[in-house]
Amino acid sequence: MSGTQTPPPPPPALRRLDRLAGTWTMAGNPAGSDDNNITGQTTFRWLPGGLFLQQRARIDFAGQQIDALELIGYDPQTGTFPSTVLPGFSPAPLPYRWDVHGDNVTITVACAPPDATFTGSWRQDGTFPGSRRPNPGANQTVNIPHDISGHRLH
Repeated sequence: MSGTQTPPPPPPALRRLDRLAGTWTMAGNPAGSDDNNITGQTTFRWLPGGLFLQQRARIDFAGQQIDALELIGYDPQTGTFPSTVLPGFSPAPLPYRWDVHGDNVTITVACAPPDATFTGSWRQDGTFPGSRRPNPGANQTVNIPHDISGHRLH
């Protein structure tokens, strides 16, 4: 047996996700509603080696508790960040894809019934507002349009 192998260094593109690291509070509402009934917290941290960013989320979505674990990596062929989400409401992992450029973030899931896109951007005050909308032809009962904002705790 040979000596220990050195893992590959993280692709530099992963640094575009650095500003997510930390714990965030989330607050929002269904689109067109003033009811702020979406609340929660999410924590992002780099796994050892820096090749994957882990997100743990706990969100109360209008009375429905959502707990999820997500692992985000990098695809050099597309320049995007594919992820796998393990939500507490689905028996199968869900494939998401992140696209991060400058202050703008797009997160898409398209595996029916989840079929929606989140678009958001960082503000100078450190908050991160955005909206999630069903993709064209998606079931709006499952993919409830909503607006949400995050604020970093630490």
